[in-house]
Amino acid sequence: MISNELKSLLIQVITSWQVIAVSVALVLYFSLVFYVARFSNTVKIPAMPKPKPKPKKENKPEPKSAEDDEEVE
Repeated sequence: MISNELKSLLIQVITSWQVIAVSVALVLYFSLVFYVARFSNTVKIPAMPKPKPKPKKENKPEPKSAEDDEEVE
């Protein structure tokens, strides 16, 4: 199937220091990328809670009755 020359050439290519260095660099790069992706998904900085709106006080004037008018006079 595969000739002996091709096998020896393939072994030389795979064991060359350039191929090994690039492979190690890629493994380190991908491990760093996946670590950062995992870290950024788990750490969430909580936002400042929004203050609850205070209920508005209704300052409705009380209706004057006929008795109140008589006392003032």
